[in-house]
Amino acid sequence: MPTTTIDGREVHVDAEGFMTEPAEWDEAIAAVLAGNIGIELTEAHWKLLRFLREDFAKQGETATTRRVQTVGGVPTKEQFALFPKKPAKKMAYIAGLPKPKGCV
Repeated sequence: MPTTTIDGREVHVDAEGFMTEPAEWDEAIAAVLAGNIGIELTEAHWKLLRFLREDFAKQGETATTRRVQTVGGVPTKEQFALFPKKPAKKMAYIAGLPKPKGCV
């Protein structure tokens, strides 16, 4: 499994740069990952990221935008406003989770 250095720590990633070991993630890493894709995290972003992490711990897979809307209560339009273009992919990347199933 490939590794990379984020915020001075070595973490495991897949070929696309998604972290593969969720336990290696923390909020400092999230801030670096967000900066890598041009996103400045606000409390609204953190709310979504925390939901994704909690949901992943319970479900064993990364939530899609539809699940974030129906279970997390965040409308898809808001997800796109916070994480432009590919919100599910960007949320998972910053949250240190695998890319959601169905994302290209």
